[in-house]
Amino acid sequence: MAIPQIRVTREEMRKRVAYFKDLKGFDGGLPDSRYPSAVRKLYNAVGFQPPQGKGGTEVVSPVGAQAAENAAIRISEGFNLGFCEAKPGNGPMMHNHDTNETFMPLTGTWRCAWEVDGKEEYFDVGPWDICSFPAGVNRRFENITHSEPGKTHFLMFVIGGNAPEADFTDKAKQTLRDEGLLT
Repeated sequence: MAIPQIRVTREEMRKRVAYFKDLKGFDGGLPDSRYPSAVRKLYNAVGFQPPQGKGGTEVVSPVGAQAAENAAIRISEGFNLGFCEAKPGNGPMMHNHDTNETFMPLTGTWRCAWEVDGKEEYFDVGPWDICSFPAGVNRRFENITHSEPGKTHFLMFVIGGNAPEADFTDKAKQTLRDEGLLT
């Protein structure tokens, strides 16, 4: 059986082009968004909208509510592509997803960490390197380009699914509760 062919007008195709200079980044919408070492900006370039029917304070869209609602290219074709911009020392708290999440730094050096047997393991990756986490693994990433303390760097992420969910670890949630950032 041949793959069906479709015709797409220039106007229709324009809805599927996102110029980086026009992307809008969001720094909120996740439980850890206001935690000092987790401050970052997320750009939802290609992708999903918020998970349907959830709306809680703990299980959320992996890109946060604001970025999820404002994808530059709004599709539901099984994946999301976006960018994280953060200063050195910043990145999300330990969390997991119900789908794959893959990272590729565009600038700087980033630490991709995960939990196993009660301890944290990690790989440090630089531009064009790739780290891919399977569903259900507690993970986090952090800009570790400490040689450029005030400069933000970019990490590209690809997240599988049409409406994936993210949840923070119990330890991360307790830290956020202790700080008054999560009820």
